[in-house]
Amino acid sequence: MVRRRVRVLLVTALLVVTASVMSSAPASAVIGGSRSAYGPWAVRMFVDGAPACTGTAIARRWIITASHCFFEQAQPIADKRISFRAGSLDVRRGTTLHPVPRGRVGSARADMMLVKVPPMRIRTARLATAGVHPGRLVRQYGWGATCTGDENSCQSPVLKQSVLRVLRPAAPRCEGYTVPGGSDFCMARVSGIPAGGDSGGPVMSIGPRGTETLLGVFDGSDRERTAGAGEISRQLDWIRSVIRG
Repeated sequence: MVRRRVRVLLVTALLVVTASVMSSAPASAVIGGSRSAYGPWAVRMFVDGAPACTGTAIARRWIITASHCFFEQAQPIADKRISFRAGSLDVRRGTTLHPVPRGRVGSARADMMLVKVPPMRIRTARLATAGVHPGRLVRQYGWGATCTGDENSCQSPVLKQSVLRVLRPAAPRCEGYTVPGGSDFCMARVSGIPAGGDSGGPVMSIGPRGTETLLGVFDGSDRERTAGAGEISRQLDWIRSVIRG
């Protein structure tokens, strides 16, 4: 049986996770991945001070992440409950940012949200302008769960990464992740698989530091071998129109 996409927003139970849980979480995996030594554009999202999702700084005042991170039991989460941590691979450090009121803009075609914040003094990610092709290796980043089971108990305090391979949209295992002409692409596990708390995080090209581009926004996985992401190149017009205001 083909596994359906499992959305990886940490649900209401996550909001009771404490700082002590964060500090004790394993730092070595995305579930089987590795600790990252690089990712200046990666941003951690919190709800009520508890870890929730991951995002990417794509402009001095804009973060892109997953739309589903901003809903709780189908209701929108208020701006005042949301914060971001930027500028460090360790979420116990860095700068805390709060969304600009009414500065969230969701895509009508993909699981993506643009969030306006005060100016950030970090490297921002370059956006991919070309589509993602099957067979390509990509790297996903996030601070999410490093275990199966109770993912709330093993959120990583440090950025980690997994390597995945892009699959054909029509591949049987991509059912539930992609549709013909859709906004997402499907990936197979190579080393590590993203999980709860990694939602909205960057899926980047692999290359020398400073040359990588943002290919996708991670939005779901089966926690074992398959993951999906919204494709940046298909949303470029929308992203640029929002950022340029």
